[in-house]
Amino acid sequence: MSETIGFIGTGLMGGPMAKNLLAAGHRVRVWNRSPEKLQDLVQAGGEACTSPRDAAEGASLLICMLSDGPTCDAVMFDDDNAACPGLASGATLIMMSSIPVETAIAQAERCAAGGLGYLDAPVSGGQRGAIEGSLAIMAGGEASVFEAARPVLSAMGRPVHVGPAGTGQQTKLANQMIVAGTIATVAEALLFAERGGADPARVRDALAGGFADSTILNQHGLRMIEENFTPGGPSKYQWKDTRTALARARALGLDLPVASVADALYADLVEHGDGDLDHSALILELRRRNAL
Repeated sequence: MSETIGFIGTGLMGGPMAKNLLAAGHRVRVWNRSPEKLQDLVQAGGEACTSPRDAAEGASLLICMLSDGPTCDAVMFDDDNAACPGLASGATLIMMSSIPVETAIAQAERCAAGGLGYLDAPVSGGQRGAIEGSLAIMAGGEASVFEAARPVLSAMGRPVHVGPAGTGQQTKLANQMIVAGTIATVAEALLFAERGGADPARVRDALAGGFADSTILNQHGLRMIEENFTPGGPSKYQWKDTRTALARARALGLDLPVASVADALYADLVEHGDGDLDHSALILELRRRNAL
């Protein structure tokens, strides 16, 4: 069935996600702080809106794909033209941004008080996954709300219900810990191979199919070898997620040494001015540390 969907945040990830919803036959009302980012979507059949509230009015589902928790709270609830007050009772907010677990739980409570459904459903797969409609979608919230939203989520990727509100973000943080640590290990391994006299491109090929093989070795390893750091996932957002994961770990009483090392590497990468590069650019930080 076709749905009327409000979509807030049409940048690197949100733009292709909204386009896939249009391709699936849904009516999509879009808003972005930079209106020029709406042009491709309008040409694809999307409806440009003048405010977040305008995008939400008449929508059965409202999708948020903004940069961080405070921005999402402001645009969804707290600004003069905030989106959620424009939703009718019974509509659902789907928070697809990466935000703290505690923020997602608080948003779910605010939605419940206003008669709205809520899912925290962050994604993984980068811009490539957003374009291809193959994102991993980790959804927390009530099972009935998830099942109702599943067809829409499936137009953007592979949705899995992981538990109550907040667990989608908990799962995304686990994902980002694995991504950050694996990128760091792949970068170290390729630098190690290169410094030892091996061709890193052939090393990557040699490892394919073995236990060390992975999507990150294939995709990000190639980016490192080609030094192609056009952002699919900017390093500054990877660092934001590792910081959030470590804060959550402290709240749970956990000591996570591997995640702490990866976080420190990304902190240095961003502080050296490379935050807008793809997160595979972590190899640049390792090169700085090991300059001859």
